Amino acid sequence: MYKKFTLNNGIKVIAEKIHHVRSTSIGVWINTGSIYETFSNNGVSHFIEHMLFKGTFKRTAKEIASSIDSLGGQLNAFTSKECTCYYSKVLDSHIDIAVDILSDMLLNSKFDDKDILKEKSVICEEISMYEDSPEDLVYDSLSKTIFHKHSLGFPILGTHKSIGPLSKDNMLDFMENNYNSDNIVIAIAGSFEEEHLIEELNKKFGQYKFRPGIKKAIDKPVFHSNYTYTNKDIEQVHLCIGFEGVPNDEESLYPLLILNNVFGGSMSSRLFQTIREEHGLAYSIYTHPSLYNDFGLFTTYASLNPSQLTKTIQLIIDETKELTNNYITEEELRCSKEQLKGNYILGLESTSSIMTMLGKSEIFGKKIRTQEDVLKGIDKVNMVDMEKIINKIFRDKKVSLSLVGKLDETTTRKSFEYIKNRLI
Repeated sequence: MYKKFTLNNGIKVIAEKIHHVRSTSIGVWINTGSIYETFSNNGVSHFIEHMLFKGTFKRTAKEIASSIDSLGGQLNAFTSKECTCYYSKVLDSHIDIAVDILSDMLLNSKFDDKDILKEKSVICEEISMYEDSPEDLVYDSLSKTIFHKHSLGFPILGTHKSIGPLSKDNMLDFMENNYNSDNIVIAIAGSFEEEHLIEELNKKFGQYKFRPGIKKAIDKPVFHSNYTYTNKDIEQVHLCIGFEGVPNDEESLYPLLILNNVFGGSMSSRLFQTIREEHGLAYSIYTHPSLYNDFGLFTTYASLNPSQLTKTIQLIIDETKELTNNYITEEELRCSKEQLKGNYILGLESTSSIMTMLGKSEIFGKKIRTQEDVLKGIDKVNMVDMEKIINKIFRDKKVSLSLVGKLDETTTRKSFEYIKNRLI
């Protein structure tokens, strides 16, 4: 069972002790990401994440890396559209070192001008790598199309144009407004001694005096139905069909996950069996939901030979129509529930997974579900719930298309028009 604490400076801590393990996962979650950026500073959240590994006034970049590597532990970070997380996984005997390093990175980083210049080059290479990856590119293009000029559609990495002018002052200003006690949650899962842990967290994090931040207000996104394509000299066409989904709320979560399993989220799903197994049109075909605080997407992805594009889109839309006309079967509902429960229970064997669940729930103000809550929530989903979620996603006619490959505007437009007309 988890416990909540508050450090001396207001930082929230959520911790779950797991007696049968020897590892401890600790994550420092910041309630900020690319959604809080502008066109001019797009990519600053991710740039800051990089810079916190480049050295502090106590440690060089190499010392930061080697201090955890030498213990056989892990130290890493990620930036998403709505949050940033710095995390470490170590043996329970080394948790003090992990806390010391994470606090040093967050509160004591140098942001040396020479390091910033070098890291601009690194991040620009990372952007180029993503642009060379058609799967990443088709997703970014879909997001940009659906959200139009809203910041939820900004690329997390930024662009070559936005990264170039970023300065130390830009990054420190962004941190001052977003990295403060109101926006920080520390999540811990694994083996630890509670009193000692809180003492260490207060010593390393709780003494820091944050300035009051000024967080940017975000308008609720609006779904834009449109199409986009990127002509790229590659062998396959990469396809994304995006529908408006549901936001991250408890009422819709389990029906949504069941829908995803049945429709395209597993090897036994309808799309995988039809597109790949029955017709052999694609190697990769899957669906997945994207959950945000105030919005959601439900996306189908496929990669295939250009000659199979029309047939594949036809079959995807046929399966979508079958879903909206006849919904799912009782057997599909039963099997998907068991699959979800199995995946959930297996995930509980990882301290990293539990830490992530705790951190995400707390940083976004969501209810933290116990194991019993989750299993009951999955079990109580019924056919009426499934009909509601299917109608919500697929009957609104809110759909966008993104394609990457050797194709043109006419092909993309005709594909989009076919999708729109068949869904009506």
